[in-house]
Amino acid sequence: MERNLKNVLVISFGFLLLFTAYGGLQSLQSSLHSEEGLGVASLSVLYAALILSSMFLPPILIKKLGCKWTIAGSMCCYIAFSLGNFYASWYTLIPTSVILGLGGAPLWSAKCTYLTIAGNSYAEKAGKNGKDIINQYFGVFFLIFQSSGIWGNLISSLIFSQASNKVEISEENLACCGAYDCMTDTTNTTGSTEPSNSLIYTLLGIYTASGVLAVLLIVIFLDQIKSDQAETEKEILETPSFWSTFLATFQHLKDKRQCLLIPLTMYSGFEQGFLSGDYTKAYVTCALGIHYVGYVMICFSAVNSLCSLLFGKISQFTGRKLLFALATVTNTACIIALLLWKPHPKQLAVFFVFPALWGLSDSIWQTQTNGLYGVLFEKHTEAAFANYRLWESCGFVIAFGYSTKLQVYIKLYILLSVLVLSMVMYGVVEYLEAKSSPGTPTATKKENVGPPTQETHM
Repeated sequence: MERNLKNVLVISFGFLLLFTAYGGLQSLQSSLHSEEGLGVASLSVLYAALILSSMFLPPILIKKLGCKWTIAGSMCCYIAFSLGNFYASWYTLIPTSVILGLGGAPLWSAKCTYLTIAGNSYAEKAGKNGKDIINQYFGVFFLIFQSSGIWGNLISSLIFSQASNKVEISEENLACCGAYDCMTDTTNTTGSTEPSNSLIYTLLGIYTASGVLAVLLIVIFLDQIKSDQAETEKEILETPSFWSTFLATFQHLKDKRQCLLIPLTMYSGFEQGFLSGDYTKAYVTCALGIHYVGYVMICFSAVNSLCSLLFGKISQFTGRKLLFALATVTNTACIIALLLWKPHPKQLAVFFVFPALWGLSDSIWQTQTNGLYGVLFEKHTEAAFANYRLWESCGFVIAFGYSTKLQVYIKLYILLSVLVLSMVMYGVVEYLEAKSSPGTPTATKKENVGPPTQETHM
């Protein structure tokens, strides 16, 4: 097997094991720990810590430890969060949420940096377009990674269904479901009763073991990879000061393309936060019961996973602009339909249509936005992907922050507004790239690292 592809698969399956645990836990936080809003609070704290982490940790850890050991160490932070759920309280869940948040940005930045370097390395040896190889690597990664939602939710659904005590949902309660919800805790009035401690401990034990296996897979099988950029920086500046590293993320904002991509990056957090937090509660749990949440999220993850591979491969033929347009139209249609639809148990199939379409859109947002960052900011990958996690986390924090304060229809209007703004700003980026590309063909031919500039800007 080609070495770079082997490393891509190792990272992909490592993330699959890790996020089988974390994805399942995130979906259950608001249901398992609803007292005083502990579950939602832990998610808000988690993503707030992720923002702080994005500001300074990724460049430091990647340069000091390298991508491999940054990934392995950061995965241990996720295991701590699983352990914190064994005895969930403000004194255990909040600190472990902070730990996970601090490890999240280095984990994703190191992964993105690794895949980008590996893609460019292989493209240079094979004489292929670096942009296409990077998109294919991200496509393979997200195909495997997004399936973690299937396994994580399937495990929780199978375990909790052993003790599900389903109750009839009254028409009065159904009237409070959907976009114009009644702002009440529907989790406790509809669906399944809370699972027993033994079932919860069984689930957490499986999730913790999955995280440990992920770390072992990375440590044993992943090859080290060197960034030419990082090596050059070390030669020029043998001991970089803390503050120069700390400010690397913000210094990258001098690039106006990065600033223009902020709304698009934040939208990724908004749309994921809405599906996992608001759609599952106000539509699925409210009208069908909590025992259906896992199955609905499996539908989302399955479509997301398959479409990630599909769009990763066809992007070289269609171009990213057409795919972004498809995601925009699909998400807009879903948002409008969710504003108009009144969920009812008799319309069971409809509950699965929305996450399926959402999965199609999210697969484009994830693969194409990650690929876009890798292509546009090839020489500053650490700082660029740190910005990616920073602004995506801002979207999550805002989405979870107003989760219990606003009615669903207001959240849908906010989501639509951010989507429109994102596409306008993204259009400006494409315009700037198209405008600058024709002027640099000759100069770029002299460069040996990575694909030609005019091609990476496409």
